[in-house]
Amino acid sequence: MTGFHLTVPGEPPDAPEAARLLVPLIDGHRGPRGPYTVAAALLSHLVPRALERSAELVAAHDIEIRAAAPELAAIVPVRRSTIEAGLPEDERILVPAPRRTLRLANGLAEFVRDAVPPGSAIAVCNGAQADPTDTELLEVMMRRVPPATLAITVYAGGPEPPPDTRDADALWALVDRCVREGFLHAAAELGERGMARTEPGGPRWWRFAQRTATALGGLGRTEEAWAVWDLVRVSSQDPAMHAAAAYGTAMLDARHPDPARRDLIRARGWVNEAIAISDLLPDPAERAFKLGFDRNGLALIELRQGRLDAALALVESAIELAGELGERHPLHRMVLLANRAQLLAALGRAKEALDEYSAAVALDPGFPDHVLERGNLLFRLGRHDEALADFERAMRAGPPLPEAYYNRAEVRTVRGDDEGALADLAYVIELDPGYLDAYVNRAGLLAAAGRDDEARADAETGLRLSPGNPYLLTVLGQLETEAGRFEAARAALDEAVRRDPGLAAAWGNRGVLRYAVGDLEGAVDDLSQAVELQPHADLYANRAVALRSLGRVAQAEADERRAAQMS
Repeated sequence: MTGFHLTVPGEPPDAPEAARLLVPLIDGHRGPRGPYTVAAALLSHLVPRALERSAELVAAHDIEIRAAAPELAAIVPVRRSTIEAGLPEDERILVPAPRRTLRLANGLAEFVRDAVPPGSAIAVCNGAQADPTDTELLEVMMRRVPPATLAITVYAGGPEPPPDTRDADALWALVDRCVREGFLHAAAELGERGMARTEPGGPRWWRFAQRTATALGGLGRTEEAWAVWDLVRVSSQDPAMHAAAAYGTAMLDARHPDPARRDLIRARGWVNEAIAISDLLPDPAERAFKLGFDRNGLALIELRQGRLDAALALVESAIELAGELGERHPLHRMVLLANRAQLLAALGRAKEALDEYSAAVALDPGFPDHVLERGNLLFRLGRHDEALADFERAMRAGPPLPEAYYNRAEVRTVRGDDEGALADLAYVIELDPGYLDAYVNRAGLLAAAGRDDEARADAETGLRLSPGNPYLLTVLGQLETEAGRFEAARAALDEAVRRDPGLAAAWGNRGVLRYAVGDLEGAVDDLSQAVELQPHADLYANRAVALRSLGRVAQAEADERRAAQMS
């Protein structure tokens, strides 16, 4: 458990101090159980007691508790859900992003914080062998639950578990759960184990192979995923498997986490192969579904190559094919509608895009992603009340969603509620200390409020996450200017302009700096560039000051009028 400041090297003592332990020493080894081994042990103790005191506390975290400890499902009723839970296996097409486990960890940490008696403690052994879900949860709890409330000690070593003798059926149940919940590390590890215990090329083996490759791709382990798809190709002559392998391989290129390594030409070749095979499948329903799926994948490639109209045509053809499926595959239709909405919005057809997002939301009201996307579009259209309603609806749909709070902060900012925005951004950073844009926006708000030390701290933290970030360099340049450290300010602002010549704020702040050091002509030049990029009252007002100092009174008065009209 590298990076845990409370990890204790070596073995736990024979009799760890138990005076405050909520539960006996927890064996965190992922081998016997898999994901959330530590979480399940803790929740099995806390949830029954929490139900006695506050059923609402448990209900508020139903998704997180049931995901981490499914054995508690009988006493933790479902309050929030999506339609996926009621669908057959072949219709559950969505794989949660790896960040979902961070959402679960934050929700569980908040539950634990509110459920444990103050002065409690837990001790975990085999921390070095814990599943990533547990290591993430422990890290979040150490960060978010005060030590006075819950002290956490993690020992690296511990007893070895017995050999894994689970058969393919038992492994499949766990792999299927892991993929549905987004526990991708475990899905990949256990999926490979299941492949080794089934006949290559057979239907059972295929189920493991498909889930394993999908999990590896989701984790960015592209070469390993590619190897699994290659193994499918050499192990089977089933056309549906080959079509799926071709599609999966195409998406490894099209969705590579490093944009510079995306090979869209090769991806097009693979997805064309998938389409060619799917078009020949004999079963009409299977053909309609798989062909639509593949065309949607090709649409992604067209989108990434800037051919929006071609991408839209492909998505619309996939929606037409989905019409042949009757009531089956609602998630497939939902994804297609949301993709059409995204493309329509990119083409400037906002009204149609909103209708498509609403249709997607109607298919699964409990799925927050499309609610959030609709809210983003409403915000861009200036429909702030409706955007706010969508962001808050997304917040209620599941475990803490940093993006929803970040977006609400933007609404609050444009409404002049800076304190509300700062509160939302603080929560975003608490949920995800690596959320760069939250530091950018909070630093700007703090600087505008004259809270320079706090703004500087955010700017410096953000720059450690993203060295050379032009937005943060701009804030830092502004702060250095106000502090009279003109040389440092000039270095920051010059670099900001160099990295993003289209950033109006960088030009504007450099104009203010140049005025402060007596470079009046330079100040007018920079402020003029800023005005050209993004006309704003403050920029006109600042340029007016510089123009007056140069004796260019008529031009200064014109700028003052513009500033007054825009204020």
